Amino acid sequence: MKYLIAVLGLLVVFALSFVASNNKRGIRYRPLIIMVILQLILAFILLNTVVGTALIKGFSDIFKNLLDFAAEGINFVFGGIANEGQTPFFLNVLLPIIFISALIGILQYFKILPLIIRFIGLVLSKINGMGKLESYNAVASAILGQSEVFISVKKQIGSLPKHRLYTLCASAMSTVSMSIVGAYMTMINPKYVVTALVLNLFGGFIIASILNPYRVTPEEDELQVQEESEKQSFFEMLGEYIMDGFKVAITVAAMLIGFVALIAMINGIFNGIFGISFQELLGYVFAPFAFVMGVPWNEAVEAGSIMATKMVSNEFVAMLELGKHTAMSARAVGIVSVFLVSFANFSSIGIIAGAVKGLHEKQGNVVARFGLKLLYGATLVSVLSATIAGVFL
Repeated sequence: MKYLIAVLGLLVVFALSFVASNNKRGIRYRPLIIMVILQLILAFILLNTVVGTALIKGFSDIFKNLLDFAAEGINFVFGGIANEGQTPFFLNVLLPIIFISALIGILQYFKILPLIIRFIGLVLSKINGMGKLESYNAVASAILGQSEVFISVKKQIGSLPKHRLYTLCASAMSTVSMSIVGAYMTMINPKYVVTALVLNLFGGFIIASILNPYRVTPEEDELQVQEESEKQSFFEMLGEYIMDGFKVAITVAAMLIGFVALIAMINGIFNGIFGISFQELLGYVFAPFAFVMGVPWNEAVEAGSIMATKMVSNEFVAMLELGKHTAMSARAVGIVSVFLVSFANFSSIGIIAGAVKGLHEKQGNVVARFGLKLLYGATLVSVLSATIAGVFL
């Protein structure tokens, strides 16, 4: 039964993508089929094999050790501030972002990350049939983050046509920054985080290839990565990345305070007027999508509510909400968890448009105009990844 539902889910995703496509005749089906097969193979390996379990455990252990190292610095500054037995979200989940951001800075400084990103991007470009820039951008987005990635390719931003710019922005919204992966792993099962990271990478290309098909000519297929105009010293770089990590932690904390409070207020208003909370209402809207992803029908409204929370607020709020639903089946939790690991929400439209506008005002306006289509595509990527994962849960 679950395989029939998975097929239905895939058909729904592709139908929704095809309907919104701006050039149906330009779609190249061979790379799409190859990438879907790769998603199925990778999901099977990660979720149903000893090798996958070992890979996920190794990845999870690396981040667990990093979070333990980060705790040393946090405890030095904030030790004793928490009540006995309590685990404050800001201290234990958000502040470790500072240390991981510093580590990313070190790997960038010594040219280790750029080498990895270029290599993986080159391999991906051979599979997805897209350009080197698009492939580089997808990998870099998954490591550097949805706003920082555009800085590394700012030499080309101004000359990109609308269709290529869309693919770059869709990749940025479909993935997540490596600096906050550790935070996710404290909130949901690490195996679902790793699975989503891998599936979203291919899913972004699959959906973009249908929604926004085009061909890159050999003359256009070039990659110009921005190098430091003035070489920073090691400690200048380190200080900059530490402060960047702190800004991310504070920004996420502020957004959580605002969104959680607003959702509580809106739920209260809806309960008072209609006798049903706003999240429950959205749950009914998203329930059919949860069902075709593989969530059992009796849990579809519950799952749909969490999915909707992610879209209207962000993935952190939704993950906190998922943690409250302790009675959900393991299958439903796994599918919803994979869906939540991406930046596909309304606030990301502003973040990405602002990041591009800071580098090139005209192109930033272009991004703002296709912002809703960007969210539409990135959400379909999350649905696709969750559906693929559901086959093996």
